[in-house]
Amino acid sequence: MLAATENRVAAAVARLGAENAFQVLARARALEAQGRRVVHMEIGEPDFDTPEHIKQAAVEALYAGYTHYTPSAGMADLRATIAEYAGAFRNIEPGYTPENVVISPGAKPVIWNTLCSLLDPGDEFVYFDPAYPAYASAASYLEAKVTAIPLREERGWRMDLDELERCVSDRTKLLVINSPHNPTGGVLLPEDLERIAALAQRHDFLVLADEIYSRNFYTEGVYVSIAALPGMRERTIVVDGFSKAYAMTGWRLGYALMPEALAEVVTLFNNNTFSCVASFVQQAGIAALRGPDAPVREMNATFHKRRDRIVAGLNKIPGLSCTLPEGAFYAFPNVSRITKDDRALARFLLDEAGVACTGGSAFGKAGNGYLRFSYAASIEDIDWALDAIAQALPNFKG
Repeated sequence: MLAATENRVAAAVARLGAENAFQVLARARALEAQGRRVVHMEIGEPDFDTPEHIKQAAVEALYAGYTHYTPSAGMADLRATIAEYAGAFRNIEPGYTPENVVISPGAKPVIWNTLCSLLDPGDEFVYFDPAYPAYASAASYLEAKVTAIPLREERGWRMDLDELERCVSDRTKLLVINSPHNPTGGVLLPEDLERIAALAQRHDFLVLADEIYSRNFYTEGVYVSIAALPGMRERTIVVDGFSKAYAMTGWRLGYALMPEALAEVVTLFNNNTFSCVASFVQQAGIAALRGPDAPVREMNATFHKRRDRIVAGLNKIPGLSCTLPEGAFYAFPNVSRITKDDRALARFLLDEAGVACTGGSAFGKAGNGYLRFSYAASIEDIDWALDAIAQALPNFKG
């Protein structure tokens, strides 16, 4: 008799992690189906509609016949558009070419395929904790030697570069940085990037710079990418996409910029996994980058106002304290005075207050004692959520 299916699952699956925000979303939707009001602050999804000119471009592309396979690296016109946009936005010299660009259905697949292209079992992989769960999940699955360097609230959630220097060596193969940062909202300063670049060149490791929130930052001045620093263009993989800046989460369109030789390998993984991204979606991406930038700036200005509202509100609730995030759209309040079990508190707030959020420990050990709230929600919903949290918290037993 054949063994049950679950007994045949590969042992490597145990090394995979799950993105907790989607699990919370499922529970929140179930409560809504019962007629409960829920404010969704668990998922990193802008609540704005995709700008009209982008939607119109997709519709026109459909009727123009953009319904067929495309090259696995992406359509030539989109890759050229991204190369031009990304180089100009990040002040990259020399500029990128289409051969440096790989398209994927969202940023996560290109992160996965890039790590598959680079990491052999035992290779040293360094990242900062808490972090977007996909980094460690992919590296662990690939049996890399994973080192997580804790981020700390007292440093404004910026990396401890002294600790980084102690952890990296000539054996280090890849470092992941994320600025603006998910889940804390921290932003690396130019001098931080300069020191990371010096370490990368001294020890000859690569840097994967997740810059998906590069249009969602609130500090003055232009966005600075590590890829723009001397000697870093050829050792940096820049990951970006359309989900956050253009409110295109459901469109599934992301990309990475990397040295041409690596792009060819990542494209091979694309070819063996998802084949290609929908052609009409790629045409919408061209419209996003070539069209008016005002919708992006307006959305970010709204996020800025929401940030100020939710952080001020959280800091008024007894037992909570929250630093002011400098980018992305997440508040990361400290709840350690209330409980040591942040996930239990997140479940309580969903069940009792109707506020969906994520426990900080879902993003790594250094997230213990925190909650992540996405403020991609209206001011009205933020105010309702803050009031509901304040009323419910005295009843929490944890």
